[in-house]
Amino acid sequence: MDGQYTIATLGSHSALQILKGARDEGFGTLAIASRETERLYRSFKFVDEVMTLDRYQDFPKIVADLQRRKAIIVPHGSFVAYLSLEEQKQMTVPYFGNKAVLDWEASRELQREWLTRAGLQLPRQFRSGAEIDRPVIVKLYGAAGGKGYMFIRDAADFETRAAKLQEAYTIQEYIIGVPLYIHYFYSPLDDTLEIMSMDRRYETNVDSLGRIPAAAQEGMDVSPSYVVVGNSPVSLRESMLVEALRMGEDVVRVSKEICPPKGLFGAFCIETIITPDIQFYVMEISARIVAGTNLFIDGSPYSYLNYSESMSTGRRIAREIKNALLTNNLGRVLDDSSVL
Repeated sequence: MDGQYTIATLGSHSALQILKGARDEGFGTLAIASRETERLYRSFKFVDEVMTLDRYQDFPKIVADLQRRKAIIVPHGSFVAYLSLEEQKQMTVPYFGNKAVLDWEASRELQREWLTRAGLQLPRQFRSGAEIDRPVIVKLYGAAGGKGYMFIRDAADFETRAAKLQEAYTIQEYIIGVPLYIHYFYSPLDDTLEIMSMDRRYETNVDSLGRIPAAAQEGMDVSPSYVVVGNSPVSLRESMLVEALRMGEDVVRVSKEICPPKGLFGAFCIETIITPDIQFYVMEISARIVAGTNLFIDGSPYSYLNYSESMSTGRRIAREIKNALLTNNLGRVLDDSSVL
């Protein structure tokens, strides 16, 4: 690379992976940090520059500066946490990804329509507590890292614990099985989908409760919580990769119908539960790089099969941007509202 472009992202979530991958592909790197995190990002040699904000919500104030630096923004989960949908849509810095997908990802109803149209199997959704006839999980909209999720046994339990929630929520059938998060990358440049890696999350305290015998839990005043505190790598049975690939392909196909013409591209993740009869139930989709990919900064078994070198999802993003520049196709990997 000629060094004229800089990859920039918020100093949080998967920023280290994104910026390391950008440096490996020859880009300048910029971390946009808070007062609390700037010291961390300055400590890594592959971060060329750190811009500091009093709070991440002040991001719109530095847009003009980022434009002057020819920065390309790579979004991750903290953009959703700290910036509103409208603030992201109005951002005029070159942005890797399609912002039109944001509305479909943010709305659980639209997301369910998207995944259903892609032929994916979803848990039953209940419109009200009165309909509950089996264990469910109540999910708050936009809940960060599973915070605020509640396991509900039945309709009576819902009335006692969840009926008066002020936040918007959805009621979803609780599927018993193995949680698996599949990380994908779709390239619009050559129309290929790659399975990059997979993980499962360690959630507190629901995973800790699983270590206590059921008889010993009787009388304990502890409710399961689903706050994510870490991730573990997973390798899927090879025979099941066929369905994993199919799900990703159909999600991308339908995205081009609902957000034409570009649809979903770049990194994304499908969150699944696999039941004992080897059925994938899809819980939700994240339309960007997810934190579980941080396990694979040096690459995963799946990325190594394709590249025979260290290829994190962060580096794969940077390589896509580099390939777009080398072929004079940068507009194909940026949102249409981006300004260069």
